[in-house]
Amino acid sequence: MPSLFTWPVRVYYEDTDAGGIVYYANYLKFFERARTEWLRALDVGQQALIDEHGAGFVVRSVQIDYHASARLDDELTLTLAIAKLGRASVLFSQQALRGEQLLASAHVKVGCVDLTSLRARAIPDDAAAKMRAT
Repeated sequence: MPSLFTWPVRVYYEDTDAGGIVYYANYLKFFERARTEWLRALDVGQQALIDEHGAGFVVRSVQIDYHASARLDDELTLTLAIAKLGRASVLFSQQALRGEQLLASAHVKVGCVDLTSLRARAIPDDAAAKMRAT
């Protein structure tokens, strides 16, 4: 079973609509933060991938379900697990929770691209090895 990475997020005013409820698209931002912090925890620097390999990650697809609303000042826990690790892509299973309550769940497919051509390329070996080790 893949290990579960968690990252805490507080809901700020800027994350909400006029009613104090998190705007639906902001869950994508929360999930992006969790993926970025997961890479940092693996010691995979995104700037290093750019500088050393000319590579970056781009979101290829997202499937998201909304279960309940988060509100201003809520403390959320974002979770991330690798559902599938391919040669040039990663499928993540992610959740946003308030305590034990599931607020949103998503499958996010991220591809590795050559930043010059924007074509798919293999995830650099050192980064892929760290991802496999989780």
